[in-house]
Amino acid sequence: MDRPRSDEYLPSTWDWVREQVEAYERSGGTKGTTLFDTGMPVVLLTMRGRKTGKVRKAPVMRVEDDGRYAIVASKGGDPKNPGWYYNLLAEPDEVRLRDGPEEFAVSVREVDGAERDRWWERAVAAYPPYDEYQAATQRRIPVLVATRRA
Repeated sequence: MDRPRSDEYLPSTWDWVREQVEAYERSGGTKGTTLFDTGMPVVLLTMRGRKTGKVRKAPVMRVEDDGRYAIVASKGGDPKNPGWYYNLLAEPDEVRLRDGPEEFAVSVREVDGAERDRWWERAVAAYPPYDEYQAATQRRIPVLVATRRA
């Protein structure tokens, strides 16, 4: 894909996302690691914007199993997928995941069928509102799996 590429970070236009990313990174992964005041952990995704070519970042709920992570593109049950979902599909091997102080390269792939069902169960166990989000939208909420790259 011929689009400009830049190491420039383009912060989210959503205040809460921008503030959480800043807190997470400024603290070295010791602050901003939960969703607001819920105590539920989040990880931070770093990816390339498919349109801008700039670095984009998004906090997502931490759903980990045996070193792999589910990435649930829920957008709170919105009728549309979050923009970062398309960024991940566009360049699935140019993604970094930060889990607390540890950051590493991952490859991302969307899962379906029985594999999606297993990851969905794990995701709902980690963050029960996902079931409400699915009930609130007609789209099937995508589930991706991030696997650490060597």
